[in-house]
Amino acid sequence: MNSNWSVRLFIGLWLFALVGETRAADGVVYQGKAGPGKGKQIVFLAGDEEYRSEEGLPMLAKILAARHGFKCTVLFPINPADGTIDPLTLTNLPGMTALDSADLCVMGLRFRELPDEQMKHFVDYLNAGKPIIALRTSTHAFKYDQNKTSPYAKYDWHGTDWPGGFGQQVLGETWVDHHGHHGFESTRGVINHAARQNPILRGVTDVWVPTDVYTVSHLPKDAQVLVWGQVLTGMKPTDAPVEGVKNQPMMPVVWVRNYTSESGKTSKICTTTMGAAVDLESEGLRRLLVNATYWAVGLEKQIPARADVDYVGEYKPGWFGFGKFKPGMKPADLALPH
Repeated sequence: MNSNWSVRLFIGLWLFALVGETRAADGVVYQGKAGPGKGKQIVFLAGDEEYRSEEGLPMLAKILAARHGFKCTVLFPINPADGTIDPLTLTNLPGMTALDSADLCVMGLRFRELPDEQMKHFVDYLNAGKPIIALRTSTHAFKYDQNKTSPYAKYDWHGTDWPGGFGQQVLGETWVDHHGHHGFESTRGVINHAARQNPILRGVTDVWVPTDVYTVSHLPKDAQVLVWGQVLTGMKPTDAPVEGVKNQPMMPVVWVRNYTSESGKTSKICTTTMGAAVDLESEGLRRLLVNATYWAVGLEKQIPARADVDYVGEYKPGWFGFGKFKPGMKPADLALPH
């Protein structure tokens, strides 16, 4: 065999393998380095129109890969016309097969109506008893307006056959309302003293986010509240708490629970109604989510006293709001340089 042809064949096969992995994920993959998470795979599902999950989740994935050793795959809503990341595309989240071998799913979804062939991988993952960390609008992750005969239509956020759909039944709450004044009253995270020894709170000392507190009115009795949301009078961490009923009592903003699926298998669930891309500038919130990752995959005994949550590269997230996402981005644009 000609040596030059052999070299070309080797390079071609290498590129095929590399591209094949990218196409299989249809997202971006951050390979884990050394750390307790080595050998564990996390799949992140980004897809909301308002809170920039397409920016926040890759940042969190980079931290978990580079600083803690996890292999992290981030999937995005993709516009099939041009292959760009498009939060307004509600019906396409390619690469869901990555969930088949995942150890953890971290989700930041809002009102998605995925094709059955994509949604099946998510439902199979859940029925396998695997864990979920859910951010912000994931309480209302799914909305079935078109395919009401889908076998997964019961996951709809305001379903009646399965009251409250995926959010209420699995996470513990669906969409109810804004409790704080959206865009005017920010949130101070107050750690629940009764849960202070929970490993997810290890080293978490300060949580403030600019998004508002959500109303939580259906939380099941088995849920353990880790953090309460104190409504502040303004959009700065130094603003005073709102007086009156908004903080009497405070709403839960982080909780954990177990969910037993139709298969009889139990998933560990951690939900927070915080989690916008700008919320993740809070070091305390990032540390809580990194700790929750260790907890979810059975590594709670290895949670550091103060987990490293420093950014990997630059992080300047866009402000929350509709119509503010960065157009023209593709998953490959978010890859780390070699």
